[in-house]
Amino acid sequence: MSEVQVAVLYGFGINCDRETAAVFELVGAKSTRVHLNEFISKSLDIHQFDILAIPGGFSFGDHLGSGRLLGNRLRFALREELQKFVQDGKPIIGICNGFQVLVKTGLLPGPLEGEIKPDFVQRASLTLNNSGRYEDRWVTLEFDPQSPCIWTKDVSRISCPVRHGEGKFVMPDKKQLDQLSDNNMIAVRYVDSSTQIGEGITDEILPFPISPNGSSRNIAGICDKSGLVFGLMPHPEAIYARWLHPLFVQGQAPIIDEVDGSQMGDWEGEGLQIFRNAVNYSLGK
Repeated sequence: MSEVQVAVLYGFGINCDRETAAVFELVGAKSTRVHLNEFISKSLDIHQFDILAIPGGFSFGDHLGSGRLLGNRLRFALREELQKFVQDGKPIIGICNGFQVLVKTGLLPGPLEGEIKPDFVQRASLTLNNSGRYEDRWVTLEFDPQSPCIWTKDVSRISCPVRHGEGKFVMPDKKQLDQLSDNNMIAVRYVDSSTQIGEGITDEILPFPISPNGSSRNIAGICDKSGLVFGLMPHPEAIYARWLHPLFVQGQAPIIDEVDGSQMGDWEGEGLQIFRNAVNYSLGK
């Protein structure tokens, strides 16, 4: 494969498509902004792409709940195509509203036991923040090194912005949350920035604003059992470069020296590796 082809959805209120497409280009992929109707009408074939990205925004104005209507369009109009996409080993990411969409379609978390095959059963939701308002702030995220998530390889902790009103991750009962945890599908959590890496993860809900929404077990993002489908509420595309970090002007923005033995550019932000991981995976690296 010479170039990884990424489909970035746009339309119906999605508003982070251009920056999401841009970060994939920065790590060597070819991005195409695709209106959802192009896939539904078959004027474009989803299977000509290697990666699918559902960016943030306010799809359908968040009517009936964040991600609900776009999730329904995907579930009912592209059910077989999405199922085959995942079974073909192709990665999918949903960011913020895109995460809400993947949860409402049932692609996340997907089956918690037995077959990995997507069944489009909704097992979780993202609901109103505990603060009762829209939150636009920077948070600290820590990633599970044992997660099967192909998107989070070699990413341990990053600073990242959140921009959402319905980011509280919930499931019907403790048993399902335990299954999620036992399968290492809780790929990323909110943590206290004052803790050392590896010591900040806890199941106890952290106080606001460390957890900006009150998510169960401080969940910021999850993957399915295959590790191919990944969704998170924070916006890693918004920290693709060091100068986007709020402490850059004070000279305190983190420098990514190397990942997995490879030298990184000194301009790179902490979020870029997430997108590089999916591109490398698609290249067989």
